[in-house]
Amino acid sequence: MTPSFDLIGLVVADMAASLAFYRRLGLDIPLSADTEPHAEVTLDGGLRLAWDTVDTIRSFDPAWTPAAGGPRMSLAFRCDGPGEVDRLYADLVEAGYPGHLPPWDAFWGQRYAVVHDPDGNGVDLFAPLPDA
Repeated sequence: MTPSFDLIGLVVADMAASLAFYRRLGLDIPLSADTEPHAEVTLDGGLRLAWDTVDTIRSFDPAWTPAAGGPRMSLAFRCDGPGEVDRLYADLVEAGYPGHLPPWDAFWGQRYAVVHDPDGNGVDLFAPLPDA
């Protein structure tokens, strides 16, 4: 049997804060998940995105420690157009999330921006430019 890619897992310090961020990106996560040690949603196409608290991870891996030196991966959200990249970036930064790269027209033909979620993970926002 060939393994199939099924889930992306994020370890979070504050479940409610992390889920609030991802709700702002349009993910349909029930409010009841804010107090749970594990939450997950199934994305279009069947891939799942999951969140686990640090305590949950340490319950089966007591030696777990967060990565040092910055995140090594990011999640990317395709927006409907360049204007949505700008609007969503501004909305997230205004809500107190750290903006990392403000929206710009990237040389590879996308409107592109990066914000950080509450745990410091990079979240890319992008949309094809009309002339690309």
